[in-house]
Amino acid sequence: MKSFIFSAALALAVAAPGINAAATAASFDGPFVGVTAGFNNDKVGPGLEGAAPLNRSIDQDSAVFGIFAGYDKLVAPRVVIGAEASFTIGADDKLEGNRGAAAVTIDPEHAFDISARAGYLVTEKALLYVRGGYANIRARTSVGNIEVASENLDGWLAGGGVEYAITDHINARLEYRYIDAGSNGSSYERQQVLVGASYRF
Repeated sequence: MKSFIFSAALALAVAAPGINAAATAASFDGPFVGVTAGFNNDKVGPGLEGAAPLNRSIDQDSAVFGIFAGYDKLVAPRVVIGAEASFTIGADDKLEGNRGAAAVTIDPEHAFDISARAGYLVTEKALLYVRGGYANIRARTSVGNIEVASENLDGWLAGGGVEYAITDHINARLEYRYIDAGSNGSSYERQQVLVGASYRF
């Protein structure tokens, strides 16, 4: 997944003409809002803080949808830094396992994150970037039909991708994210491949 993102960015860089600072300022500078969707994989280890211990690790693939908003600043002709917040929910994303003979269900109800990113304009319209920050996953755990925990799992995220300016106001992006929300010996890992579109004011 990661190699696909960076290969796409490299292809854009090779095909592009010289950079135009005025054009990049319109496409990668200022506030923006957007929507995103893509692939999500959650993997939970045998222990999960505050919840029921599992017989073994379990994982689940699902679709994910969300919204985001942020602000970018063009600090040099080719360099962009910014901050962003996002909120996501999954579809068919419940993880199901066992605690002894009892069935355990972990339902990641929603998530949000706050992150910073730094990017390099490989062309006047294509931004290659990395990001890192704070992530929070709201998870509800049940054993059989009894809810045993409903908690906010704090974690960190890291990722990267490429964003392309379709017009002065409309951008599209492709991004990979890794989130680690485990603590105190427990394990909760999330990987995502997301596509998104944003409107820049």
